[in-house]
Amino acid sequence: MWQDIKILNVTSNALIGLVLLVLLASGVWWLAQRPMFTLKVIRVEGAGQGEIRRVNPLTIRASALPRIKGNFFTANLDAVRVAFESVPWVRKASVQREWPNQLVVTIEEHQPLGTWDDDGRLLSVKGDLFIANLDEAEEDGDLLKFGGPIGSEKDVLARFMDFKKWFAPLKLTPTDVELSPRYAWSVKLDNGMTVALGREQNKATLQDRVGRLVEIYPQLLSRLQDRIESVDMRYPNGLALKASGLGAGLGNKK
Repeated sequence: MWQDIKILNVTSNALIGLVLLVLLASGVWWLAQRPMFTLKVIRVEGAGQGEIRRVNPLTIRASALPRIKGNFFTANLDAVRVAFESVPWVRKASVQREWPNQLVVTIEEHQPLGTWDDDGRLLSVKGDLFIANLDEAEEDGDLLKFGGPIGSEKDVLARFMDFKKWFAPLKLTPTDVELSPRYAWSVKLDNGMTVALGREQNKATLQDRVGRLVEIYPQLLSRLQDRIESVDMRYPNGLALKASGLGAGLGNKK
């Protein structure tokens, strides 16, 4: 008999606890639905206190805000992040709640470096391909040109940085870097000269070829002035060049 009473007490306590839990959950749900928690402000800030330059507020209102559902408690922050990352010029977004009815969205903008393959896409300074208005991308000046096989954008960016360093002794800067479907490199410099460097046979191939050009270029310049149009460095011990009114070559090409 005592055993039966004990079971009854345990059962009754469990039921009371369940009722209290349901009441608590109902109270939380009721409180969460109060108008004071309706989202009234969505504040957009630049990452690292940076200025937002290219992300258009009208585009945010048209494409991102309609996709935000729920209130302060129920809004899915990951869905909000995805909505903002779909906006042109947004590279990355992070979202936080701010009591009692705000969301703070911090966005990092793409910084354009150049166009990619003349297909309307842009390459950012971090090696990301993205689509945005070309006129807006050119606000800070002319864009460089890049191109390469699918998935090669970060390699092309890395080589561009190498070329900047390797051609610096000549005070020349790359304006166009291309990686062909056969993985051969070519670079156009800001004096209009195109340099064919070919495929990388090892880690030192391209640097060695640029180094040979850097060494001989002052002599070429003194003889041909600004007439040099292109130089082919795909020779083990020589080069071929094209200049206005002149074509010349030396060596066996690889």
